[in-house]
Amino acid sequence: MDTSVWSLALRRDAPAGRAEVGMLVWAIESGETLLTTGLVLQELLQGFAGPKSWSQIVERFSALPLIVPDRDDHIEAAELRNHLRRKGVQVGTIDALLTQLCIRHDLTMLTADQDFTHVAEHSRLKLWARP
Repeated sequence: MDTSVWSLALRRDAPAGRAEVGMLVWAIESGETLLTTGLVLQELLQGFAGPKSWSQIVERFSALPLIVPDRDDHIEAAELRNHLRRKGVQVGTIDALLTQLCIRHDLTMLTADQDFTHVAEHSRLKLWARP
């Protein structure tokens, strides 16, 4: 890989056999630097019922540094979203902000969400790609 810093935007419903999941396991076992945001943590927690799953997610994510967006990130994410819409790509507010954070911090995004493929075609977003 050309970078050892990854941003995670994995979906909670991604099958365990997906290449992205294998890459995440490899990155963890190899000691790669992994980063995420509170947005990803919040989305994961909103999708789980039961205190055991909830506490496991909170515990495991506590080991990951969080990237916190600032005012400029929100402004740039809005501009990015407008740019993408003009290109015919619909992207949600949170996905635009996740994209902006990766661009600002020069991170490679590891995600199972195929919507980011379209975003990357029209932005500077770097996505992990299967070798």
